[in-house]
Amino acid sequence: MPDCPAPPTAPQPPLLREPPVGLGRLWLNLQQARFNRHELAGSLGDLGLFVPLLLALSTQCGLDFATGLFFAGLFNLLTGLLFTVPIPVQPMKVIAAVALTQGLTVHQLVAAGMIVSVLVGLIGWLGWADWLTRLVPWSVIRGLQLAIGLMLASRGLQMVADTGQWFGWDSYLVGLGCGLLVLLPPLARRVPAALVLLAIGLGLALAQRPELLGTLELGLTLPAWSPPTWADFAVALPDAALPQLPLTLLNSVIAVCVLSGDLFPSRALNPRAVAMSVGAMNLLGGWFAAMPMCHGAGGLAGQYRFGARTNGAILMLGAVKLLLAVALGASLMPWCQAFPASILGVLLLFASVELASVCRDQTAKADATVMLVTAAVGLGLNQLLLGLAVGLVLAWGQRAGLLTLTPPDDTATAPRSHTD
Repeated sequence: MPDCPAPPTAPQPPLLREPPVGLGRLWLNLQQARFNRHELAGSLGDLGLFVPLLLALSTQCGLDFATGLFFAGLFNLLTGLLFTVPIPVQPMKVIAAVALTQGLTVHQLVAAGMIVSVLVGLIGWLGWADWLTRLVPWSVIRGLQLAIGLMLASRGLQMVADTGQWFGWDSYLVGLGCGLLVLLPPLARRVPAALVLLAIGLGLALAQRPELLGTLELGLTLPAWSPPTWADFAVALPDAALPQLPLTLLNSVIAVCVLSGDLFPSRALNPRAVAMSVGAMNLLGGWFAAMPMCHGAGGLAGQYRFGARTNGAILMLGAVKLLLAVALGASLMPWCQAFPASILGVLLLFASVELASVCRDQTAKADATVMLVTAAVGLGLNQLLLGLAVGLVLAWGQRAGLLTLTPPDDTATAPRSHTD
């Protein structure tokens, strides 16, 4: 889908660099937040992955929707107070993909997020983030992202296929129509596709089950204590946590800090502070079975594209999430269960395409080879950790000169025959 040009904004006084840690920092950060229509529009730029994955984990894996929404909103608010850059709060994609395709339980996926948070927080506290990320080439990370994107795309298409009918409120034609709708250029430029499909899905759910309207009740809903067990950690470590770790370090810490420096030169994020933020989030939410979350460069780019320039966008988004979770949380799950699987599958499909599309930057033959082999092993054998290991061996072997992943110059430049 084409990028949306950022809406014009009125001249504003320059914002300050992140103030030093100490008394008054939160108040200074809050003073720099702007609350206007551009920031509000920008806050929606990261919902393309958040909405599909939260819905999918709730309907397919049993994650409590209100709990996931509550902690996402809480972390948005805390992030908006700690940083002046509109840094997003996103689901951990590897963990979500493994949970959806391999059938992890809620507590196993939560345990995976807690393991990653401990490791990332420790790495950030020790100042090892830059050093460790240099060990894992981008081509390997892109291979993991490609595999995750294809896994989620496959799951999304399967959800559409599982409807088993061409006609009806939840059918092949509904999925096909929604997919074509969000590809319309005028719509794609103005509104996040996730919001369009969410509105259509809720409308169809209500049309099919009018009694849902009576289930919405105002009340006080708070997360319940639901910690994972040691057995959950044992399963989560090899299956989801270790494949997620390098992606979190590179995309959620290093890449988001680099991008913040490009977009906001006077307010570039500090890798240590971002790593500590990732570490703290899931160590808090994990005890209540909240969806594993992190930050992300793609989310920051999306929010900036739609108009976010300050932490005001994140604070507004967090307030809305938190209000919905607390006021309507107990009555949201029936709506999730009634949401058409065909539309949820299309949501997941578009989110996976967005995730996999970042792999286009691997244009060198050697990098593309490492990326494709990493993805092929992880996807073909359903073992992302093994794909990561094979990709690292190839990339390190290429760096050391032990492996040649590109053809010799004379072969690469030889003219093609008519039989090629």
